[in-house]
Amino acid sequence: MISRNADKNPNPMICFFESFNNTGGIRHRMKHPSLDLSLPYITEGLEGIGGEIKALPEDFAVEEVPLYEASGHGSHLYVNITKVGHTTRDVQVRLAELFKLRPRNIGTAGLKDKNAVTTQTFSILFESGDVDSDEAMDLIQRKLDVRVNGAKFHDNKLRAGHLIGNNFQTTITGLRMSMDRAVERAGKIAEMIHRTGFPNYYGEQRTGRWGRNVRDGWEIIMGGRRPKDRWLGKLLVAGYQSYLCNRYLAERVRRGLFGRVMLGDIAKKHDTGGIFWVNDPRAEQVRFDVGEISFTAPIFGYKMSKPLGKPGTLEDEIIEESGVSLDDLKRVKLTGTRRFGRLVPRIEVAEVPRGIRLSFMLHKGGYATSLLREFMKA
Repeated sequence: MISRNADKNPNPMICFFESFNNTGGIRHRMKHPSLDLSLPYITEGLEGIGGEIKALPEDFAVEEVPLYEASGHGSHLYVNITKVGHTTRDVQVRLAELFKLRPRNIGTAGLKDKNAVTTQTFSILFESGDVDSDEAMDLIQRKLDVRVNGAKFHDNKLRAGHLIGNNFQTTITGLRMSMDRAVERAGKIAEMIHRTGFPNYYGEQRTGRWGRNVRDGWEIIMGGRRPKDRWLGKLLVAGYQSYLCNRYLAERVRRGLFGRVMLGDIAKKHDTGGIFWVNDPRAEQVRFDVGEISFTAPIFGYKMSKPLGKPGTLEDEIIEESGVSLDDLKRVKLTGTRRFGRLVPRIEVAEVPRGIRLSFMLHKGGYATSLLREFMKA
């Protein structure tokens, strides 16, 4: 049986909602399952430094590490933008409006925070093909309240995942201890993460405050809600997938299974992304310990590759206790995939006038907030 800690959310954890048929009549009432949003620390035995992040936007800086460089030819203009106070979706929609294009003409490699200084590339498909890149850059900078760092044409659209990862520079402020003590504690946590890695949890940006996106995504999957905004609907059901992935990782930490690979695991190489089943745990553990490979965690869907043995049994427990079946996921076209179960970043710790600055790079899909919580313990 999977352990469950009490959720600190003051809102009720059990709720009912009504699902309507095509004539407007009530079809059935569905009981919302309780959620376990607790996430154990991998550095549980080390004291944190407290503090806060994003007191100011400049305290949280993110810059994409591109998977490839634009070639200089093609019909997609790759525009690198630094923004503050705008979501990725905001900029995507405004670019479409500015050039009188459909939103689907605008591509991105990933979503970035609003309350931060974020640098990312957008691709703009100009179907007419008669566009001057310098003029486009000037127009974007004047109309969208962003800084344009450069633009170059390429022959394909930017899509989700078309990046290696993200570079972060984050400053933890509001510390209630001496700087010497904060630096010492942060240094010990960084050293441990260098050895063990940390769980690749999805952050609150994906699951929503108090799990709101998780609950809304569950309603969509179970057929009780149909958002008119297709983009929002996809985001919400992804929030529920993220919750299940977090549940798997949390249980792996709680059961003492995070620091090793097991027979039947589906592992992934950090350098090439190659995936394979673990048939010889003893041999693969050596590669795991030096950060060459890691086990993968499930993003549940009806086409997802499934591990064998003990890891497979744990995934079965997660999906069974969720009350959601693979048929439910298939109905909303969630194919599923797998992601790194842990990340092993190199973290630089520095004292700055307003607090402690942490600099690191995370593989695509990694959440800086999931790393920072290990330092803050707040």
